Amino acid sequence: MHSESETPVRLRFAPSPTGHPHLGNIRSALFNWLFARHHGGKLILRIEDTDVARKVEGAVETIAGSLQWLGLDWDEGPYFQSRRLSDYHDIANRLLQENHAYLCYCSAERLQAMREEQAKRKQPPRYDRRCRDLTEKDRAHLEAAGVTPVLRFRMPLEGETSVRDLIHGEVAFKHDTLDDFVLLKSDGYPTYHLANVIDDHAMAISHVLRADEWLSSTPRHVLLYRALEWQPPRFAHLPIILGPDRARLSKRHGATSITEYQRQGYLPEAMVNFLALLGWSLDDRTELLSRDELIKHFSLDRVGKTAAIFNREKLEWMNGIYLRKLSLDEFIERAMPFLDRDLPESVSRPLDEVYVRGVLSLIQERARTLAEAPQLAAFFFVDEIEYDAALLLSKKMDAASAAGALSVALEAVKGLTTWEAAGLEDIMRPLANELSLSTRDFFGLLRVAVTGRTAAPPLFQTMEVLGKEKCLKRFSAALQLLCNLR
Repeated sequence: MHSESETPVRLRFAPSPTGHPHLGNIRSALFNWLFARHHGGKLILRIEDTDVARKVEGAVETIAGSLQWLGLDWDEGPYFQSRRLSDYHDIANRLLQENHAYLCYCSAERLQAMREEQAKRKQPPRYDRRCRDLTEKDRAHLEAAGVTPVLRFRMPLEGETSVRDLIHGEVAFKHDTLDDFVLLKSDGYPTYHLANVIDDHAMAISHVLRADEWLSSTPRHVLLYRALEWQPPRFAHLPIILGPDRARLSKRHGATSITEYQRQGYLPEAMVNFLALLGWSLDDRTELLSRDELIKHFSLDRVGKTAAIFNREKLEWMNGIYLRKLSLDEFIERAMPFLDRDLPESVSRPLDEVYVRGVLSLIQERARTLAEAPQLAAFFFVDEIEYDAALLLSKKMDAASAAGALSVALEAVKGLTTWEAAGLEDIMRPLANELSLSTRDFFGLLRVAVTGRTAAPPLFQTMEVLGKEKCLKRFSAALQLLCNLR
């Protein structure tokens, strides 16, 4: 997709610091990063902070932290547009002097009334060019009245601009559908259209990979490049991400902020793999790709034109696979902060590392996210477990027979001097026969007694990790619950 001859490959990720970066932002960052790394190019981080009203304190740090968490390193920056205002003013003045732009003195109230009138007539909202051909006398009068103007681009009134997009192919836009857009706002800050063109040129950006929603703005940018006699970069507009119901991705589809996925215990390597497949694929089969494989194979040829569908279940499935690929030491290192954060306050800290190792070795196979680790492991750490006594019963056992079976089990293990899974199973399995119970019913009773749950890690390994004292105490507590049911 890239012709190797001409300019060096240079891409940019240019977020606005208006909040936490959402999946769409980060997916764009990932595609830019993969393209740059595949071609041995550079990725520039640029903060587009010219929308002063919407700027959020701490957003820049959150954006940078999210990229670092995912391992998406950048080669230059961050550059801040707010520190480059003089450059934008110089270019804006040049456009004004060369008659590619003009000053517009229309008030916000007039523009609002104009848009409302256009809406009534079912016309698309666009500026009516009232100030396009003001005389010097008109301008002097408005200046004397203290009106602060904006600067608008002088759009050609006829013809069309064609954009060659690396994903969508040739796309033509008729000039009579485009209005004279604002370049400089009345507060002196540039709009996105002006600032991003100037910066992309100044930073020698070779390829612009951005969301589909910017495709309709691209003819404006191309015309700006022509007015300034600059070579535009090559454009590629990435497919939008939709929810499973094909509505625009929102919070009701699950977390949309990348920091929320981090908080919920998704692995960065799983997120990178998952995000790469939102709009790109290696083939029709391959789902799991390492970072190195993604870099090796990434190309715009395999980026789709149609919307990508976000599937939370697929993300959980993929994250579970990545969790199971970790060594136990890695799993412990990743899960420990979540245990510290989410285990009940009654659990004393610091957690015993040897005990944690035993616990996590049993739940690694079952966890889909790191945040599930404290939920899966909580019964190992608390002194007393709470559960509905009815869970101790089954079709084959009422309260009396369950209590009888549990009493026999308690007596059988009370005197053990070693407490290991294999030895416990050697005792309990024959006991089921003696009690005329299936191992399923008998072991199910024991499982609820020691964990408070019907689904838990393997029973005897769980008992070994819990230890003799805790298990005997819980058998006794379960017997008391059964007595209360009788």
